[in-house]
Amino acid sequence: MTGLTHRQAEILNIARASGRVMVEELARRFEVSAQTIRKDLNDLCERRSLTRIHGGAIIASGVENLAYEARRFVAADEKKAIGAAAASLIPNGCSLFINIGTTTEEVASALTSHEDLLVITNNLNVAMLLYRHPRIEVVVAGGTVRRADGAVVGSTATQLIGQFKVDYAIIGASAIDEEGALLDFDYREVQVAQAIIANARTVMLVADSTKLRRSAPVRIAHITQIQTFVTDQELPERLATICHSKGIEVVEALPKGAEIDDAPAEVQDAAPEAAPVVRLR
Repeated sequence: MTGLTHRQAEILNIARASGRVMVEELARRFEVSAQTIRKDLNDLCERRSLTRIHGGAIIASGVENLAYEARRFVAADEKKAIGAAAASLIPNGCSLFINIGTTTEEVASALTSHEDLLVITNNLNVAMLLYRHPRIEVVVAGGTVRRADGAVVGSTATQLIGQFKVDYAIIGASAIDEEGALLDFDYREVQVAQAIIANARTVMLVADSTKLRRSAPVRIAHITQIQTFVTDQELPERLATICHSKGIEVVEALPKGAEIDDAPAEVQDAAPEAAPVVRLR
């Protein structure tokens, strides 16, 4: 990429290799101040090469998703809070779908204390989290396993999901546009997600606010097809208006200081982690 300094080009190469870069580590590596590294990261973010996270940055995405392990670092605290808030809305003794995603996995992690659940999933990571718990029955959709993230995709998975009618669906999305379109990158995964939505009585979207600043090419559904949206902070006005007009319950699972991404870089890197607070709107 033209116009980059030698150090910025190296930072970009490191991010591509490892999925993320951290301010303090880069400062030590290049023997410069943290402030200098933050300026480099901000420049790379303005070029849409990187996306800022707490304490560093990750490779940005547009038509191709981030590597799955790299996605775990994006808004990790927010996703954990979203998972806990979503799980608190799920009663014992119900059936549910959980699809692929790092945020849906956080919901699964928070469900382990529930009892008498039937969970149907196309996410091998979710199955591994839940199958050991004796009061949770797990059904895994069959089909092709995507090596990148353990998602089971394709027509076989879609057909199995169509055999159920469950109480809740927990779905994620790679991006949400200002008009309320829920978007993803893989049309095979989208087909499974659409079957999940069609065969659930209540659909719960779990997505952190970084998804509102991303794009993806494949349409899953529209936000008006869901009943509950669990996110980490207040929605932009246009999207909030759509949710309000359609009676969609919006749950804000806000870690203390969750507006950290809007703070100056110096404040971002120094902010402490704290317990979540749930707000209903």
